[in-house]
Amino acid sequence: MTRHIPAGESVLEGDNLDERPLLTLGDLCRSCTVHAEWVIELVDEGILTPAGRQREQWRFYGSSLARVRTVRRLQRDLGVNLAGAALALELMEELETLRRRLDGGPG
Repeated sequence: MTRHIPAGESVLEGDNLDERPLLTLGDLCRSCTVHAEWVIELVDEGILTPAGRQREQWRFYGSSLARVRTVRRLQRDLGVNLAGAALALELMEELETLRRRLDGGPG
């Protein structure tokens, strides 16, 4: 069962947000202060992958919050387009994986 986050409330830091999809499109937009149309573009570009086939059924993982905020910063601060942001995210995730391997953590 997914949980809807009412307006004015935020996701608790103690929740394991990557375990299961729980954010609706509206929740994600409110949490990141972005428009739904822009989030739909992120999905179309492959930057976000929601659970559910129809937009009304979409549920996003907690990791989507960081991805949306990172893409927004890349666009605002560096003028990166969505394709460039997707590549930057992929490279940043690969870098993080390599760092964990070097530190002896799970890769």
